[in-house]
Order: sequence, then structure tokens, then C-alpha cells
Amino acid sequence: MTNLSGKTALITGASRGIGRAIATMYAEQGCNIAFTYIYEDQEAQELVEQLQAKDVQVLCIKSDASKFDDAHQVLKQVIDTFGVIDILVCNAGITRDTLLMRMSENQWDEVLNINLKSVFNYCHAVTPYMIRQRHGSIIAMSSIVGLSGNPGQTNYAASKAGVIALVKSLSKELASRNIRVNAIAPGFILTDMTLSLPEETREEMIKMIPMRRCGTPEEVAKVAVFLASDMSSYVSGQVVSVNGAMG
Repeated sequence: MTNLSGKTALITGASRGIGRAIATMYAEQGCNIAFTYIYEDQEAQELVEQLQAKDVQVLCIKSDASKFDDAHQVLKQVIDTFGVIDILVCNAGITRDTLLMRMSENQWDEVLNINLKSVFNYCHAVTPYMIRQRHGSIIAMSSIVGLSGNPGQTNYAASKAGVIALVKSLSKELASRNIRVNAIAPGFILTDMTLSLPEETREEMIKMIPMRRCGTPEEVAKVAVFLASDMSSYVSGQVVSVNGAMG
């Protein structure tokens, strides 16, 4: 069953886009929600109100996912509030696109810190709790770019490929403890991040998609529900692509 009633999930970077869709769909399944964000105060507060209207408990924390100590403090808050952590979704991510020859060291470091180091931070923080519980599902957001590469996104591609390698390795470390670790690799999804691209660029990308349309955050969220639920009880170390047959 995909019913998540009574479970507790922590989702990083959930104030908008895919993270917001996952939080909403989990809450609709009866899951209590803790989520982090860093910039969008108004969007975060609106999400809190929307989730509370679904009759679940909600904890909203403003925190920098790239900071190791912050991740551990967030997990302590979650445990202090809910007493358990069943699901971790590492969703925080950014882009700083440019050709490698023009890329600054800061553009490289910023993307790797948010997109990859944050996954390490939160997996490191959550693992002791899940080991004691002897159960848990960890879901990390990768990207089709992490599988295929993309010009102008060497930093983003490297970070998302790193997420896949981390997931595959960590799944082997935690499998005997009944903790599953998987990744989702979205293709071209309609979010604020992709809508910020020039219209011409978006049109060219849609031509590359065999289904001839963009995906939605909700279509990614459905996969996140599956991976969090008992329906995927024997699924671990996998990368689930949501990309309209792009690859």
C-alpha cells in the first residue's frame, strides 16, 4: 500500500517546486511533514498552512542544507518533535549554469555544496536514528543530467552524478538494517528553476523529449510516494528516471 499514514518525513528544499509537491502528496497520504527551506519565507509559511489543512503535523525549519552542523540540528528538532523519522527526501538543489571555461570556483563550489554535500550531511545525520529504528527510506534527488551530462552544466551534472554514486554505495551499507536508499532522476520538469530559462531554450529542450511535453512536479512526487511506501519494500540502490523517455 502507498498509504503513509502516521509516518514522518523530512524534506529538504521543500518551499517550492518538486519538494513542495512531494510534501503536499505525502501529507495527502497522512504523513507528518518536516521541511527545510532557506530563502522563501512567504512560500514556506503558505506551505505550512496548506499542509496543516490536511490534518497532519508540520514542522518548518529555515536552514542551510549545505551546512553539516545545521543538518544534525534539524534532525534533532525532528526527533524532538515527532519522536521518529521514517522518510528522508534530499531535494535541496540549485543551478549556476555556464561553460566550464567561464565557470568560477565559487559557482562550482556552491552547486556541489548544495546539491551533493547536503545529501551527505542529511544522510549522515539521519542514519543513526534509522539504524536504531531498524527501518527507513532515504530518497535523494538526482537528475537526467547526472546520467547523461549537459553542456554548460558541468557543476550540476557532477553533483547529480555524485548523488547517484552516494545512493548506490549507501544502499549497500544500510540494507542489512532495513533502510532503503534510492534516487529519482527527473528530466525536464516545470519548476521555477526551469521556467527561468529563456523560452527558446525551453522549446529546444521539449523537442528532445519523445513525449513532447515537460513533466510536472506532481509526476515526480508520485515516484517519491512509491519509494517512501511499503510498495517499494524490496527496492534499494536504484535510480528511477522520470523523463518522458529522454533516455
